[in-house]
Amino acid sequence: MHKSVSAGLDDGGRSMNLRLFGLVSKCFFLIVMAFIITTILLPNHHHHKSLKLGFLDYHHDHTNKYLEVPQIVWGLNNQKIAFARAALTARFLNRALVMPSLSASLFYKETRLLQPISFDKVFHFDKFNSLCKGFVQLARYSHHSDILVVQKGSGRRWTIDKDLDHLKELNKINNETIRIDGKNPFLWHDHWPVKDYARVFECMVFVDEISKEADKVVAKINELGAGKGYVAVHMRIEKDWMIHCKKLQHRLNVSEICSSKDEIMTRVANIPGLKTPTIVYLAVADALVIDDQEGSSSILNGWREGLQPVEKKKLGVVDIYNKHPYLIQAAIDYQVCLRADVFVGNSYSTFSSLLVLERSVKMVRLGGVRGCGMDVVWPSYAYNLKLNKEGEDSPRPWSWMSILSDSSLKAISYGSDNISC
Repeated sequence: MHKSVSAGLDDGGRSMNLRLFGLVSKCFFLIVMAFIITTILLPNHHHHKSLKLGFLDYHHDHTNKYLEVPQIVWGLNNQKIAFARAALTARFLNRALVMPSLSASLFYKETRLLQPISFDKVFHFDKFNSLCKGFVQLARYSHHSDILVVQKGSGRRWTIDKDLDHLKELNKINNETIRIDGKNPFLWHDHWPVKDYARVFECMVFVDEISKEADKVVAKINELGAGKGYVAVHMRIEKDWMIHCKKLQHRLNVSEICSSKDEIMTRVANIPGLKTPTIVYLAVADALVIDDQEGSSSILNGWREGLQPVEKKKLGVVDIYNKHPYLIQAAIDYQVCLRADVFVGNSYSTFSSLLVLERSVKMVRLGGVRGCGMDVVWPSYAYNLKLNKEGEDSPRPWSWMSILSDSSLKAISYGSDNISC
């Protein structure tokens, strides 16, 4: 009896071993098949997915292929957008962007007045590639023999869809260099989300000379305000701007693009929670810094008690600006406004919009949360968008934070009243 039971256990054990062996064999087979499928098919799957998501997540190996773009022109922030758009185009084409030429002057219709300036005279070349490593890459110019010259489409018939199809066709090109002829990259169609532009802008660090000049201006402001911080206001009240913005108001059938000096002063004074006394730095065109009959700039008059307005002349920093071309002067002012405790600008201005974008990114990087109003770090306001709350007689400026999740930079590059606060 004992023997038969023992034999039965042996038979059962052998049967169980066979079943286990079969199960292990099947598992091993499935693992091998999964490895084969992953190795062969997954790269293609990821590539397809990255295209579908806007070409954001695929690995770049563009050390031997390049993209050249036309001369970059217009104002500082239009040039920043143009550069970022060119860099993101190069990223889409899996190429490095050949370091483009910027424009030191504001003249753009006559090429002899452009005063080209190299990118690395304004922004750190090595820091750009270090900060943007794996995302976009900048290359110095070298002689390339295998060049394909491509005309960039333009005109009303050249739609955003046609432009994207054109880029997809260029992505099949194997030439060492693609050189694009045509219009300034600022006017190219926009296929990239705000967060991609913001990523490129973060990599664009001004050279030390510009930062040091901004340091001098900020030091003068802090000296005057006893180090209590300051408000920066980007005042767009120049005659050419007022003509442009009034035409824009008429075309868009809106009334909140232009703002007079009095409107700006009133709304800045009504920022809730603003501590006074405080220095108000006015970032204005030099044409507005003109003496009135009393010998001071007219834009300094009329501000509410507790707000002490200053501009380049009042601070005694005119010489710092005058020794530089327009582009560098704008870069210094950009840095001064960026470092302000509070920034107030016009939502239809590219200068103001990119400042708020950078301040919004800094805010998110610091705390990982969104916020509006004076209780956040680096608050910003749009003075052209008035906010009247119940019981308030005088309008205040609208809190302003960039919409980082937007799928297009159109609102920022062309002006908008679409702000997130």
